[in-house]
Amino acid sequence: MDGQDIDDQEGAYHYRVMARALRELDAAGPGLTLEELATRMGMSTAHFQRLFSAWVGVSPKRYQQYLMLDHARSLLRDRMTLLDTAQEVGLSGTGRLHDLFLRWEAMAPGDFARGGAGLLIRWAWVDTPFGLALAMATDRGLCGLGFAEEFGQAATMADLRARWPEAAFVEDAASVTPQVKAVLGGDGGQLHLIGAPFQIKVWEALLRIPSGHVTTYSEIARVVGNPKAVRAVGTAVGRNPISLLIPCHRALRMSGGLGGYHWGLPVKRAMLAWEAARAEAVQAQDFSA
Repeated sequence: MDGQDIDDQEGAYHYRVMARALRELDAAGPGLTLEELATRMGMSTAHFQRLFSAWVGVSPKRYQQYLMLDHARSLLRDRMTLLDTAQEVGLSGTGRLHDLFLRWEAMAPGDFARGGAGLLIRWAWVDTPFGLALAMATDRGLCGLGFAEEFGQAATMADLRARWPEAAFVEDAASVTPQVKAVLGGDGGQLHLIGAPFQIKVWEALLRIPSGHVTTYSEIARVVGNPKAVRAVGTAVGRNPISLLIPCHRALRMSGGLGGYHWGLPVKRAMLAWEAARAEAVQAQDFSA
């Protein structure tokens, strides 16, 4: 086994530990102490604290604050992004953290209508900070990323495959896994948006929401040119096939409620908390520099 294999195994192990830790924090609430959490992870308190802070950017105690019920409302109040001005002020191209400057291209409407006929889609299971994920890619880039923590691997596979029923699917971890690592590591990447024209307009709007910020379904409807189509926007957000990278988790209700999330609300809460925590860590570094 070479050094790269060892690094890959260690990285996958840390992803699984962090996914478990985020689930434990979400389920237990503010009463869970650092010592108790470290014990559940099978680590010393000091080692777990260092690992968690390195991955998330803040301490477990601080992260818990981002999981509280009023966090979505505070995000909506303090970090609400007006999508038509986001790019002008440089918010959606910083390349920092999960705010990736991704390139994307959309499938032609006629190709989508044929259900993916003629497409070869490669797939692989990958470890992420939010649990096991199913990644799919065409020759043009990543086209699918779904999370299995809430519903299981079989349901996740069936969900993504059903979106392009006429495509050919082949397992190919050697091809797909490096693409996922690149985008999760902040190195950028290529997305291949496969959807109906209205869906793609909504997904393009989602790509303009910076990491650590949120918007509302009604704001997205306004930006895509149909302010009354809030329900249709919600449906398109829910049909986003490339979760996390096309950040549908950053869309909230006007009330500040989380709304729905295709892969489960615990995953959405974890993503929002993760991004807010890491954004705060970067701001603290900038301030101290």
